[in-house]
Amino acid sequence: MSNEICRLLVVDDESIVGKRLKQVFSKIGFEVETYTEPAPAMAAMAEKPFDIVVTDLKMDGMDGMEVLKRVRDMNPRTQVIIITGYASPATAELAQQQGVFEFLAKPFRLDELKQVIFRALEQQKGSN
Repeated sequence: MSNEICRLLVVDDESIVGKRLKQVFSKIGFEVETYTEPAPAMAAMAEKPFDIVVTDLKMDGMDGMEVLKRVRDMNPRTQVIIITGYASPATAELAQQQGVFEFLAKPFRLDELKQVIFRALEQQKGSN
């Protein structure tokens, strides 16, 4: 890892998810912002870019696919990871077409998500 701080954005309508991820990733030196609603999360993303966005798929108002699309429009280098309790092959395929980095079914293990995030960062560095 370089000494650049990785900025992680978590969007999940279950606040416990954001809390857990913030604890884990802050400990390893990430700058983490969590949101339970997509709209303010997108406003934060517009202000200053994040390296990684972890978003829930099913949320009120704006779903994870819309978050993915907006993030890709704002900053194509940001890697997006979608987490969902409603994984379907069709949704996963659509997410792939939209440029999602990884599609993780809930419940996932934290170390699983950690590995995915580190892979996403590696790939991002490779694309500089």
